[in-house]
Amino acid sequence: MFHRIRRRRRAEEEEFSEVQRRAYEAWLRMADQVPPVLQMQQEHQLAEPAPIVDDFLPPELRVPSHDQLDGRVMPWPWPLVLDGEVVACAECGAYREWLILSTHDQVWLRCQAGHQQHETRLDTAWFNRHSGPGDAIHATFEDCLRHLGHR
Repeated sequence: MFHRIRRRRRAEEEEFSEVQRRAYEAWLRMADQVPPVLQMQQEHQLAEPAPIVDDFLPPELRVPSHDQLDGRVMPWPWPLVLDGEVVACAECGAYREWLILSTHDQVWLRCQAGHQQHETRLDTAWFNRHSGPGDAIHATFEDCLRHLGHR
């Protein structure tokens, strides 16, 4: 019985050594070749460098930064509720259809009648969270009011 086990082990070892021999021969054949990855790297290095191009947008497509603007305005058609209280215009009592202005780290409310009041409970961070992207840039405040349908 032991002689059968020894013969089987010898056969398995010969089989394994044959697989190892083939793998070693394949490795020797490939040792003379350059791997495809290295070939691609060499070709990439031989290619001429890409030209340097100005990647900035043209001036007509650039958006001014916040420090280049005097302020930003957004419409707020709903009632504005702060600290559980509906904010109303101090002069006419209007409580909806606001324009909210953010300028110089202050937030101002402007009603449809044109009355403005400083709102200390709002700050620039609140304005930034609730405003969407701007759709226009205006040279004057009056142009902005006309664009938003206020007088």
